[in-house]
Amino acid sequence: MRAILLGGGFALLISLLGTRVAITLLTRRGYGQEIRDDGPTTHHTKRGTPTMGGVVIILATVVGYGLAKLITLEAPSASALLLLFLFVGMGAVGFLDDAIKIYRQRSLGLRSKAKMIGQTSVALVFGVLALSPWLEDDYGRTPASHSVSFLRDLEWLVLPTVIAVLFIWLLSTGFSNAVNLTDGLDGLATGASVMVFGAYTLVNIWQNNQLCESNPGSFCYDVRDPLDLAVVAAAITGACFGFLWWNASPAAIFMGDTGSLALGGALAGLAILTRTELLAVILGGIFVLETLSVMIQVTWFKTTKRFTGTGRRVFRIAPIHHHFEMLGWEQVTVVVRFWIITGLFVATGLGIFYAEWVARL
Repeated sequence: MRAILLGGGFALLISLLGTRVAITLLTRRGYGQEIRDDGPTTHHTKRGTPTMGGVVIILATVVGYGLAKLITLEAPSASALLLLFLFVGMGAVGFLDDAIKIYRQRSLGLRSKAKMIGQTSVALVFGVLALSPWLEDDYGRTPASHSVSFLRDLEWLVLPTVIAVLFIWLLSTGFSNAVNLTDGLDGLATGASVMVFGAYTLVNIWQNNQLCESNPGSFCYDVRDPLDLAVVAAAITGACFGFLWWNASPAAIFMGDTGSLALGGALAGLAILTRTELLAVILGGIFVLETLSVMIQVTWFKTTKRFTGTGRRVFRIAPIHHHFEMLGWEQVTVVVRFWIITGLFVATGLGIFYAEWVARL
């Protein structure tokens, strides 16, 4: 528990102070954000705002976690190191994307195929290692499971290794892109991430308290290294909280793809390593909604264009947060209301998680 508080506290402090330094350095070098031309016109005033702030979130998380382990004299676990690998790896793909945007002075960075290749490479390495028998602990558990999970592994839904790796790839790339789509308004993705990763900190703490090796029984959780995963989750929560000070409207800095892809990867990693993959769809419901809005928009446009010759749209623009802007909502109003929706998703997810355990008593 001490490591959780230290990891979250150090990450918050590093992010809060480090982001101010990053704003100064990025502004001095002219590393500003390019804005899409087809989006809300009010966003054009944001052109030139420093981007790649996700580097601070990543560094704050890694350093916060490292300092917590150093002070408590505890060795890092395989699960936590794998989670950090996925977090940093996805962030590296996002960093390349942001760097190309800045260098070429355009709103598009890596081409979609190149970005997917990078995300796929990181996700597949993570999946293979997480299921590797070389990383089994003393109880024969690998960091990830071959089973699909909701609140715990579904014993009737066990996947072959190849399919399990592909499932991990789907979750990792899906959530990283989902958070990326959500990061379109000042503070929206950052504030939502604070709540979601804060929820996973609580989930990990509860799993550790009811771990099978310490509390054997039909109600225990057969998860590897939940307390160490809680340290990483707390560090990410703290890093996002500190970054939000500067990212809230009007944003002085954006996290860029560096931050959004990293946070999405970390969310997927936590879902996989804590055996709560389907629960993550509820906890991260705001990210799922944003992705669905894009999928619905694209599918309906292509379908109507094919049969009528004129593409029609369900929303004025996607992702859905821009739709409400186009309806005349103030940006702050959209963000706060989406935070409220995130809070409802998180409360529902945590409620289901706790209620399942209570119902088994």
